[in-house]
Amino acid sequence: MSTLSDQEFRVRSDEALEGARRSLLPLADVEGFEVEFQNGVLQVLFEEPREAKFVVSPQAPVRQIWVSAMSRSFKLAWDPDRSLFALNGEALPDLLVRLSREFLEG
Repeated sequence: MSTLSDQEFRVRSDEALEGARRSLLPLADVEGFEVEFQNGVLQVLFEEPREAKFVVSPQAPVRQIWVSAMSRSFKLAWDPDRSLFALNGEALPDLLVRLSREFLEG
């Protein structure tokens, strides 16, 4: 379980989403998809190979970041040892880049 306070969670989740946005931009530039971060939610918008949207949003009550992508849900918890949000050891930016590549190849 996370040890982040409400305020810490808000700050860390905003930092995590902004970091994930930055990590996706090079791939987005090459592959032609959009990455938007507004109102505390990160969206990855694809037109090719078909229209799709990944939604990345902080879930304060459970101190997690949830990713909705390709009809699946991923719930990332705070990893205090690494100071990042991760799922099974995979950091948020790495997960989003991997899922984006899988979507584009699929």
